[in-house]
Amino acid sequence: MASQPPALDILVREPDGFSVWSGPPYPTGSAPPVRLPKTACSATYFSSDGSRLLATVASASATVYDCRTLSVVRSFELPGLLAAALSPAGTFLQTFQKSSSPQEKNVTVWHVDTATALYQHYQKNMSKATWPMVQFSADESVACRMMTNEIQFFDPKDFTKGFVYKLRMPGIAAMQLASAPGSHVAGFVPEAKGVPASVQIFSCDKDAQGQAVARRSFFRCSTVQFHWNKGSTGLLVVAQADVDKTNQSYYGETKLNYLTTDRAFEGIVPLIMPARATIFNKKCNPLLELGEGPYNTIRWNPKGRWFGNLPGDMAFWDYSEKKLVGKTKAECSVTSEWSPDGRHFMTATTAPRLQIDNGIKIFDHNGSLQFKKMFEKLYQADWKPEAPEKFSDIADLTISLGSIKIEETKKQAQGSKSAQPSSKAPANIAAKPTAYRPPHSKNSADVQDKLFGGLASTGGEMSKNALRNKKRREKQKEKKAAEGSGASADDN
Repeated sequence: MASQPPALDILVREPDGFSVWSGPPYPTGSAPPVRLPKTACSATYFSSDGSRLLATVASASATVYDCRTLSVVRSFELPGLLAAALSPAGTFLQTFQKSSSPQEKNVTVWHVDTATALYQHYQKNMSKATWPMVQFSADESVACRMMTNEIQFFDPKDFTKGFVYKLRMPGIAAMQLASAPGSHVAGFVPEAKGVPASVQIFSCDKDAQGQAVARRSFFRCSTVQFHWNKGSTGLLVVAQADVDKTNQSYYGETKLNYLTTDRAFEGIVPLIMPARATIFNKKCNPLLELGEGPYNTIRWNPKGRWFGNLPGDMAFWDYSEKKLVGKTKAECSVTSEWSPDGRHFMTATTAPRLQIDNGIKIFDHNGSLQFKKMFEKLYQADWKPEAPEKFSDIADLTISLGSIKIEETKKQAQGSKSAQPSSKAPANIAAKPTAYRPPHSKNSADVQDKLFGGLASTGGEMSKNALRNKKRREKQKEKKAAEGSGASADDN
């Protein structure tokens, strides 16, 4: 007899606290059942495996809940608390507190069940790139942290030993441990004195750290983002520079690098606007191309489907069967994610990114709206993580639209740019709402034009800067035309 799949839960955080809802489906017209009533907090996080939930109150406390019963496992009173993080399986809690001197150790690794401080050290400051200080693999068998010029490895079964071995990496500025399994670690060294920046991958096995298993060097790079695949065999590296010296992008320069731990592939993929949606295999060979457009999000479904949007437009595909499942809209979405069972898709409009029209929308796998709730202010909406293997596959729920023809997709993408707006819109297509534009961006029509490839809504009349630029361009064209006609007359 097949085991019962786990129930879906949703974490919702508002200004006055967080609550936990039971997940969909919901009866028509009914509100979601509340599993945990609203509780005061300043931040909330699930452990990666969804077994535990952490709620913190700034400068005061951290409380860990058991997600199965939503009862309190342990509460920690922590004066001056600035940040906290759970390990992937919720065994360890890591905290960062204010410190008045280096002698006062302010980073602590706690054992949640016993509330024992297993390891402590002093850290002057903290950033998004360096937190959490100690990184764990998914099974918590490997733990390491970045220090000056080196990566230090711990024995998670006995933190009292301190670090048990270290990997020298002069100039290291960022690192990322592979999660499942924790077999490799990647480190980033910025440019220095004419030497290019580099990303190196090393084995986590002490006896196999003599040399990097993969390496990639590049100039014009100030920061990186690491993304390990499941299986820890491939690493995507997004290399970013604040300034584009080629003057092709207002937002600096971004490059996508791909490395493998078996050295089977090492390469770079240029990122340009408008974006091109392409699916590659593990050797970076293109498998499927879906044309160009200002896409900004792709979400892989745990069961193999994916999602992309263009401001608010959503398309649901079954990649394995090459089927277009459905299309819909979710305007002004800040976050978007599939449910662990792959049957539901949730979008949320949250503060402080957007201060108006905050709310949650839940769609089924083919894009049909199932649930919608608006909030005066919403800060967070997350699914409780669960392993996709615990759920059955989605069967007989998709509508095949035939195989995808790449050539036709390209033509449609090109046609959407060149087509003129029709004076009469089809009756079955709703009018596109005006895009929300915050007050500080009212004079950035030219930037919007660059970002969205000329497809973004301007929301009304042109700004003064855009109008001035348009007049200048027209004058330049007239001047060139006059010079060209004058040269022709002289030749005659």
